[in-house]
Amino acid sequence: MLLSAAKTILTTPRLLLTAGDPALADAVAEFYQRNRAHFAPWDPPTPEVFFTAEAQAARIQEGLSAFSAGQGFRYWVLPREAPTQVIGSVNFNQVARGAFHSCMLGYALDEASQGSGLMHEALQAGLAEMFSARVNLHRVQAAVRPENKPSLSVLARLGFEVEGLSRDYLFIDGAWRDHFVHALRNPAFQRPSDWPLALPESSA
Repeated sequence: MLLSAAKTILTTPRLLLTAGDPALADAVAEFYQRNRAHFAPWDPPTPEVFFTAEAQAARIQEGLSAFSAGQGFRYWVLPREAPTQVIGSVNFNQVARGAFHSCMLGYALDEASQGSGLMHEALQAGLAEMFSARVNLHRVQAAVRPENKPSLSVLARLGFEVEGLSRDYLFIDGAWRDHFVHALRNPAFQRPSDWPLALPESSA
């Protein structure tokens, strides 16, 4: 098992990003409960049990195990002036190494915090960690519905490039939905020492 060297706590001028602990379960459950209608158009079908503190405690523990193993990096977003309140999440999941060194990105922000640049601030910190020498990912991919203009704007501001449209990508809000696929590449990616150098091109 490859143990992660990623930082479990990241700070920005206004935010604290933490891998968390099960003691955050009540705050995480409250975050999803109060944003249930807000997230519904963008999230896959969610069972009722998801909104309970018990389910979130188990989910947080699973996330911590994945974090430790370097398989996924979920950060809970807290205001620095109210560090017991969860207002968002940034999730770098499905981490693949080998020749890929990539992951999928998911993120969510409290409806009451929209429009203040907080998600941009949180994602900047998270992406810097994913592209650091500690984690050393080469590529982060995100998929967003064409109708989700605020999310598209967040990715564009961060420098993500649109790579194409995936038809019927996810079942969301009662139907299969198209998604734009975006990606951001790490210009400072460090080539693993055991990777062979490219063979010189042969001349005809």
